[in-house]
Parts: sequence; structure tokens; C-alpha cells
Amino acid sequence: MDKKLRMASLCVQAGYKAKNGEPIEVPIIQSTTFKYDDSDEMAQLFDLKKEGYFYTRLQNPTNDAVAAKIAALEGGVGCVLTSSGQAANFYAIFNICEAGDHFVTSNEIYGGTFNLFGVTLKKLGIECTFVSPEASEEEIQSAFRPNTKALFGETISNPGCAVLDIEKFARIAHKNGVPLIVDNTFATPVNCRPFEWGADIVTHSTTKYMDGLATQVGGAVIDSGNFPWLEHADKFPGLCTPDESYHGLTYVKAFGKMGFTTKLVAQLMRDLGSIPAPQNCFLLNMGLQTLHLRMAQHCKNAQKVAEFLNANEKVAWVHYCGLPGDKYYDLGQKYLPNGSCGVIAFGLKGDRETAIKWMDSLQMINIVTHVADARTCVLHPASHTHRQLSDEQLRQAGVAPDLIRLSVGIEDAEDILDDIKQALEKI
Repeated sequence: MDKKLRMASLCVQAGYKAKNGEPIEVPIIQSTTFKYDDSDEMAQLFDLKKEGYFYTRLQNPTNDAVAAKIAALEGGVGCVLTSSGQAANFYAIFNICEAGDHFVTSNEIYGGTFNLFGVTLKKLGIECTFVSPEASEEEIQSAFRPNTKALFGETISNPGCAVLDIEKFARIAHKNGVPLIVDNTFATPVNCRPFEWGADIVTHSTTKYMDGLATQVGGAVIDSGNFPWLEHADKFPGLCTPDESYHGLTYVKAFGKMGFTTKLVAQLMRDLGSIPAPQNCFLLNMGLQTLHLRMAQHCKNAQKVAEFLNANEKVAWVHYCGLPGDKYYDLGQKYLPNGSCGVIAFGLKGDRETAIKWMDSLQMINIVTHVADARTCVLHPASHTHRQLSDEQLRQAGVAPDLIRLSVGIEDAEDILDDIKQALEKI
């Protein structure tokens, strides 16, 4: 588009523009493959010498339109959609790390990501060091090694609701000649664009707010195009030296700012798959069109609920950066001035069974594994999403045994509060 559109317009219009007589909605191209009359033309596609479609595992018009919208929302140069948020985080790391490499990550991250980084990647020969995002720059710096290839964090942590100091993390990463990767799932680009604060790569679980209606599982990896890979060519041979599987092509030399994205598709998607179905991307796009409206309502409702919980005598503590006095309030005002998200972390006075009894007494609010949905949802991470972690790992990940993750939806705030109140009366 010629005119630079604002966020709300990008949510609705970016990524696809219908031509005369074409469908107004992104069409679902539900096909595995694409026909060509000329054999040489397809050969050029396989050699990355020509753009086009030949197999949906690598590219699909529906998927690409939605990816282009998300890239526009984040202000990036390229985006690759994946079959889940877990796949997105794996690809973001694996695109620049290989056996023998190391990266540093905040320990305030989703339990599944914590396990992926600390256990599964270790089996592939990739090690990581967990650091507290609140640690001093000197402490975080001490975690870096000569073979460190990236620094990772979440804009708003799941489930602890910690706010990442993106500028501090970017400063440390760039001092060490590595990119900062930020999972921006909870904030969404509506409330924070990490690239504007120095991040280099952004990931999302599109399953969450981007979809917003619990209809599809997906992920996204977005590249800012800003990291100077060639200035650190010795650290990133996969991007900066010839790839023999593509006739000696060097990604960042051949594709410039699109080098990281192109390698992710040409190598990782080619070899590992993890693509989303075109139907899922169509559903994701439907959610994206109302993202700006929903996020405003999520934040408005969550602020009311957080204030109520914070004042209730049966509540032991509340973490929500919109509350004055919250330890992340100042960072929230800096990075998330228009609101953070609908997720609140809190604990009830009592023990683990108190939390379970309160949850079981809810009537409208749903007990589900999901989060960041139009419906208000609740979960006890220590019993559910993080139950694979030991008590020590739970503490490292910022998950207390009494932590309740309340994902405030877009229903009427008074109905949400009524349900919370009646359940509190039963404990």
C-alpha cells in the first residue's frame, strides 16, 4: 500500500488487497502443490532464483498474505507462520544455533518454552543459560560465552506477568554481537512493538490474542531486518557462508534483510515442516481484523478486575503492571502505555487447595489450558501447564505454587466480577 496505515487499519487491510472482481476476504488456497507448464521455471523456484509457489510446505498464497499482515503489524521485513507458538520459538533459535552453540534466556517464560529450551534443545546439543530479567546487566553479561548466539525474553511473561526491559536486553545482546529475540504474544503489536525498542526478531503464539477466538493453533517468526549478520559472520555461518544444499548460496548476501526469513523457510520448513494449514491461516486472519478492538477491551476489563482483586481481603497478592505500586508498573508505563494485556497473575490466602476450590466454584469463567481468548479463562499453572517442572524449576520460572493465571475476556466486566465474587464467598 502506498500510504502508511495506522495500527487499526493494518489489522483490517494489511497483507492482501483484492483486485477487480476478486474476493474481498483472503481466499483459502487449500492445495498442496501448484502447476507449471515449464520445467525450467519450477527448477528456478527450487534454486531460489525466482519467486513463486510450488509446494505448500514452503509457501502458500493464503499463508503468505496473513504473514505479510503480521509483518506489517510488527514493523518487520518478513514473517514466517508456523504450526504452533512452540514451533515459532524453536525455529527462531534453531535458525541461528546448531549443536555446540549456546544462548541466554530470561527465566520468566512460558513453561513449555522453558522445557523446550532447557531440556529438548539440550538433546540437540544446544545449551541455554537462564537468567533473571531483573538481574543487573553485569550479572546477565556473565552468562554469555564465546559460543552464545542469541538472547531471548518475553515482553509480558506467561504466567507471571513480568514486563521485560527490552532496551536493557537489546543493549546486552548487541554488546555481544547477537540478536535479541522477543516473544510478544501477550502484548501483541497493538500494545508493544519490540523492534522499536531494539529487538531483532519477534515471535508469537498466534493461538492467543491474534486469533482471539480459540479456533486455531499457530505461531509466527518476524524479522526486523535490522541485525547486521555479516558484521558477526563468524558467529552465524548458517546465514553468512555458502549453503551447499542450495548450490553455494549465501543467504544474507543473496537476500539482504530477508536473509534470516529466507533461510528459515528454505532450510527449516523444507526439512522439518511445522507449517500451518491454509484454513488455519484464514481463521487467524479473521481474528487479526478485530485485534485492535479486542485488546482495548481486554485491557479495560483486566484493569477493573486487577483493582478489585488487589483490594480484596482474601487475595494475598496480584501481579498486573497496570496497578500503581506493582513492581513492573514503571516498565509497563514505558513499554505498554496503552495497556498490557488481559492476563493477571494472583494468589489467594491459603494453600494450593484454596486456589483449586475457588476455581471449581466459578460458573461463567472457564477452567481451560488456553489463555488470551475472548472468553475469560482461568488456570492453576503449578497443577496444569507447568506440572512437568520441579519446585525448583517452578521458582526459576517465576511460578509460585499458589499462582492463578486469570485471562480476562471481553465479556461485560461486571459479569466477570460477579463470578469472581461468588466464588470467593465459597472459600
